[in-house]
Amino acid sequence: MEMKMATYEYECQACGHTLEELQSFSEKPLRKCPKCKKLKLRRLISAGAGVIFKGSGFYQTDYRSSEYKEKAKKESDSASKSKSSGSDKSDSSSSPCASCKADDCSAREE
Repeated sequence: MEMKMATYEYECQACGHTLEELQSFSEKPLRKCPKCKKLKLRRLISAGAGVIFKGSGFYQTDYRSSEYKEKAKKESDSASKSKSSGSDKSDSSSSPCASCKADDCSAREE
């Protein structure tokens, strides 16, 4: 059986000392202050720990495997090569109209 643990914050009502303690949920709260030794320690209610993001960005793609990234790069490189080789065409019949950019414009200069 796995024990669930939490970090609790405590403050001494006598001397003001604060501390954090890792305890299981079922453990009783601490009572004795480790600094002044009085039984005035109270468990504080806190917001808890938030999610901490570290690194260069917080995008889904940041967590992709290196294999996935390599495959995506190869696909991107091959797609850009096929576009650049197809853009050298000088056939004016397939170019769009200069004024409206439509392929099937009747006003296209021929």
